[in-house]
Amino acid sequence: MVKADSWHVLGAGAMGCLFASALRQGGCPTTLLLRDGENTTPVTVTVEREGAVSGIELPVSIASSPGRISRLLVTTKAQDVRTAVLSVAHRLDATSQVLLLANGMGFAEELCAELPAPAYFYGTTTEGAYRTGRWHIRHAGRGLTRIGRPGCPQPPRWFRQWSMAVQPSNWEPGIEQSLWLKLAINCAINPLTALHRCRNGALAASPLDSQLAGLCEEIMRVSAAAGLGAITADLPAQVAAVVRATADNRSSMLQDVLAGRGTEIDYITGHLLRVASRHGVEAPRNESLYRSIRDLGN
Repeated sequence: MVKADSWHVLGAGAMGCLFASALRQGGCPTTLLLRDGENTTPVTVTVEREGAVSGIELPVSIASSPGRISRLLVTTKAQDVRTAVLSVAHRLDATSQVLLLANGMGFAEELCAELPAPAYFYGTTTEGAYRTGRWHIRHAGRGLTRIGRPGCPQPPRWFRQWSMAVQPSNWEPGIEQSLWLKLAINCAINPLTALHRCRNGALAASPLDSQLAGLCEEIMRVSAAAGLGAITADLPAQVAAVVRATADNRSSMLQDVLAGRGTEIDYITGHLLRVASRHGVEAPRNESLYRSIRDLGN
């Protein structure tokens, strides 16, 4: 019998709890990693899904605890990735494998520059979940999770058990393209909903629809300059489809603004603008939107 892969999950929000519960149900020993000072008593995560309710007990560890971590799933906010992973750096070594599953781009480069030893994998997901209590989450919509590592056409050994526990999951040899497409869609939707404090569906109606079209046009120009034009060739249609499918949703950036929390704007629109600058492409609509979100107190 093949030994089950063990995981530590850093970022015990809705998505972290969702994935930790799925891994545990799939037979993988899974531990939640919390900040120093928090209670280390095992917790029961309650998951509501399609009318059914399940409770999964998970052990808890704090960042400063000893003990090597072999596989680490990171589901924090983009702006917290670097600090969070560095807090457990003493538990990682050259054979550790770290899966970064956070919105946005740019944080991975910052992290790898300071902590190059572990093997880093990258993911993006369309799973939907939100918390209704500290350890109570609602699975709002099943989606696809894409995972990959640049230069690795074949998945690692652990992906077999992962894909059985987290369904559906795909191994993506071209994960960079998947990450960029997710970034492009987020750049179009999230900041605009946060600025106007509206649900996603409001972007389909005038006057926001014209603003959305202008953002998409700029994002496509930046993508083309970066050699990723094929990925966003039909970006307006892809964004429109997401807006329709998530019409009643509040974007994560809007939720952060309403709660008075910092947003991921530096790793979403901010990353787009850094790429635009490197390639000499102007993106005034996205730059204006970026500054507006920053002015909200990011």
